[in-house]
Amino acid sequence: MTEVAFLIISFLSLLLFYFGIGKDKMLLSVFLTWQIIVGIIASFKNFENKPNLFPLVILGTLLLTFFTLKRIDKQKLNTKILLSVHILRIPVELVLFQLFLQNKIPNLMTFKGWNFDILIGISALVILLYQLTSKRKINRQFLIVWNVIGIVFLMFIVSLAILSSPLPIQQFAFDQPNIGLLEFPFCFLPSCIVPIVLMSHILLIKKQYR
Repeated sequence: MTEVAFLIISFLSLLLFYFGIGKDKMLLSVFLTWQIIVGIIASFKNFENKPNLFPLVILGTLLLTFFTLKRIDKQKLNTKILLSVHILRIPVELVLFQLFLQNKIPNLMTFKGWNFDILIGISALVILLYQLTSKRKINRQFLIVWNVIGIVFLMFIVSLAILSSPLPIQQFAFDQPNIGLLEFPFCFLPSCIVPIVLMSHILLIKKQYR
């Protein structure tokens, strides 16, 4: 059940991002292709058996993120849809908590530990509802600060996830390392959801400056 829920969340993140950036079919195809490649490798338990392969996924995802940001037409952005991407951080955190209960990730990666990402998801929902129901515009500086905080929280948990993984650089959670994200379909968190969330923040900031 957790696996199905996470597949739905991953698909929704792709779909929302696709509409949020103006329906760029080429970018959607590239992102889907990358997820298929990562998913196939993970489904054969290659990352579980050889965790040192997973940094290649991180590197590939970074390159894809830079390529996507350069290609996106800023004139076609839909800020409300990009904002709704961050609401998905709420169910993501619930899935992470389930993985903790299954002894697949450490407590520090959940909202009961050092992961504050769920606060961004809840606040994104509040901001979106305000924008949809109020005629008053939200202060531009507030939105910029909110997005910056969202990026900081995201990078913080990403760093914790990497340093809790069974890699040579592991620094935390030796009693319960982060092995859940090496499995299918949870491998889509670093390869799909995290870059989409990061790019949504960056694009929303750029939109405010414009």
